[in-house]
Amino acid sequence: MYTNALLLALAASPLVAAHGKIAVVSGDAGGNGTGIGIMGGVVPGPGKNKVTEVDTTVFGKTDIQTDGLGKTNGNGKNTVAMVKMAMAQSGDTLPQVSSTGGSISGTYHIVTTDGAGPIKAVLDPTGTGAFSTGTMLDVTTQVPGKGGNIKPSKRSLWTRGMDMIMKRASNVNEDYPMAFSVPAGTTCQGSMAGQENVCLVKIANSNNAGPFGGVIAIQMAGASASNSTTKREAKNFSA
Repeated sequence: MYTNALLLALAASPLVAAHGKIAVVSGDAGGNGTGIGIMGGVVPGPGKNKVTEVDTTVFGKTDIQTDGLGKTNGNGKNTVAMVKMAMAQSGDTLPQVSSTGGSISGTYHIVTTDGAGPIKAVLDPTGTGAFSTGTMLDVTTQVPGKGGNIKPSKRSLWTRGMDMIMKRASNVNEDYPMAFSVPAGTTCQGSMAGQENVCLVKIANSNNAGPFGGVIAIQMAGASASNSTTKREAKNFSA
């Protein structure tokens, strides 16, 4: 009877999920931001996967140096236009990074057990999602995990049975600090959301179920020019 109930639950549940996201970021010279596609407080921390994972970005390949901004279950394919929505949540000033060698720090929210670390980050100076030719950033504060997984807390027999049959991760709902160093001399050429001189940074784990993470927009301190007459057209790369 118990097995039958599990099978019925399987038939009624989605099999695709997403599990780790960029909650908040800041630059060493000020400013704040959040990941593209993040929906804020309307998405609960604890709860069923289909509810807690709607704004987590999923990328197409485990190689972080792959072009594209990823996609979410809630909003579909991420685009640079979504930076405007991210700024509406975090403020008018994007994370500002010192051009002499600065840093990005923030909070990585592990939604479920396969959204954990270790994570990597790559910077695209064009602001278009061209991460294949981007610059890898050194991780100075790492998110815990092994192969994108983290050991879950003690769970009920029912939950463990569901995880085993559906191959789905269980809810973790925990925040961890992350930080990356940005090389001196970095320049940004992207244009989006009324902002000029923008870089995009892709942060992700390498879990084969995803990978999961997000993309953030940053500027080099002193280089922002929201009213610039010279704008770079952003080309969206596929996820």
